[in-house]
Amino acid sequence: MELSIRGFVDRDLEQMTAIWNEVVNDGAAFPQEEPMSLEDAKEFFGAQSFCAVAEAGGEIFGLYILHPNNVGRCGHISNASYAVKSSARGMKVGEKLVLHSLSMAKELGFGILQFNAVVKTNERAIRLYKKLGFVELGTIPKGFRMKDKGFEDIVLFYYTL
Repeated sequence: MELSIRGFVDRDLEQMTAIWNEVVNDGAAFPQEEPMSLEDAKEFFGAQSFCAVAEAGGEIFGLYILHPNNVGRCGHISNASYAVKSSARGMKVGEKLVLHSLSMAKELGFGILQFNAVVKTNERAIRLYKKLGFVELGTIPKGFRMKDKGFEDIVLFYYTL
């Protein structure tokens, strides 16, 4: 499958929203608890510093959002979130999205990409981040409330651009 990573356009919103909501509804990776409407998604994705999709043949397989992690004196630190359609997991969509986001973050003038809350049970993501050279900062015990109301540790990572 020949994936192209590009900035999103309005015609992508329906597929993007479905993928994002799939991750939210799974309740094991994103902090959001409620799915987004199409109207909310247009505003949310449009408010990011950059938002990209992974597309092949008109089908969206994943996306990422990129934005400042903080403001002012910490505004050079970016943050990103990635969502991959469940049927495309294991096909390197996430890796391509992360690599693109690193390039885009640097292009936008950020100096660091930081992940604040990688759920420890998200072993695929953790393996990928380590493979790509992200530095693990530490663990916050019980930092994420799972969908089943239990708690899981979160791991913080950063990458110097």
